[in-house]
Amino acid sequence: MNTVVDKLFLDSASNKHLDWLESEAIHIMREVAAECANPALLFSGGKDSVVMLRLAEKAFRPGKFPFPLVHIDTGHNFDEVITFRDKRAAELGERLIVGSVEDSIKRGTVRLRNPLTDSRNAAQAVTLLETIAEHKFDACIGGARRDEEKARAKERIFSFRDEFGQWNPKAQRPELWDLYNTRVHPGENMRVFPISNWTELDVWQYIAREKLELPSIYFAHQREVIPRNGLLVPLTPLTPAKEGETVETQTVRFRTVGDISCTCPVSSDADSVEAIIAETAVTQITERGATRMDDQTSEASMEKRKKEGYF
Repeated sequence: MNTVVDKLFLDSASNKHLDWLESEAIHIMREVAAECANPALLFSGGKDSVVMLRLAEKAFRPGKFPFPLVHIDTGHNFDEVITFRDKRAAELGERLIVGSVEDSIKRGTVRLRNPLTDSRNAAQAVTLLETIAEHKFDACIGGARRDEEKARAKERIFSFRDEFGQWNPKAQRPELWDLYNTRVHPGENMRVFPISNWTELDVWQYIAREKLELPSIYFAHQREVIPRNGLLVPLTPLTPAKEGETVETQTVRFRTVGDISCTCPVSSDADSVEAIIAETAVTQITERGATRMDDQTSEASMEKRKKEGYF
C-alpha cells in the first residue's frame, strides 16, 4: 500500500479503537450517575481529567453534569494548571469544589516537618477523605489508568473503599460481563475509573481527535532544571538546587502534572499534540516512571499511598 492508503487505514483503525474506549467510558459514567446517590468528578486540569470532562459532556449534555467537579489542591501546583482548571470549569458552567491541603494543615489533620517546602503529594489522601466526608460523596470518578503504575494495574473499574477510605487490592469486587456492584454502606465509597483501559497514547490520540485544549506546560518550552537521579527536577523555590548540583536550561515538557515538589518534566522538543503522539508511540519509560520523584522511593510507594486513601 502507498503511504496515503496506509495513513487512511491507520486513521480508521485508530478511530474505531477510540470509539470503543469512548463508548465504554461513557457507559461507566452513566452507571455512576444511575447507581450512586452523590458522586463527584475529580478534575485537576491535567490531561486525563480534561479527557474525562469531554466524556462527561458526551454522556450528559445538553443537561448539567449530575455531579460537581472536585480538585484536591496541594497549594503547590503549577500556576498554569490552576489557571486552566478555573477557566475550564467556568466555561462549562459546572460547580467546582476545591479541597485544600493548606486547610488540612491549619486544622492539624496534616502535619509536615516544613509546611512551606515539604512535598504535599501524599497529604492529598487526608484532604480527599475529609472532602468526601464533608460532602458525603459515595463515589469519586477519576482519570487513573492501569498503564500508569503497578498499583494502578490492580484496580477494578469500580474500586471499593471501606469506611476508613482505605483500599484493599485483595478485597475488590468481581466485574464479570461489565456488571458493577456499586452498593456501599454509609461512610464507604467507590473510586471509579472510566478510562482504566486507556493508555497514555490513547489519551493523546483522543485529545487530538477531539481538539481538546490543555495547559501550556504539556508542550515543549524552555525551563531551568536540575539533573538529579535520572530525572529533570524543575528549579523552583520549592525545589531548589542542592549543594554541588548544576542548573541547566533545557527544552522540556511535562507528561503528567501534579505537586511541584514531586513532578518532573522530560527532555522534549514536541510542541504540538501530533509531535507528542509520535514521541509517546516510541517511548519505553512509563509516564510516572519518567516524571514522578515520589514513585522512585520504592516500587510499593503508590500502593502504600492508595491503601491510606490516595486516589
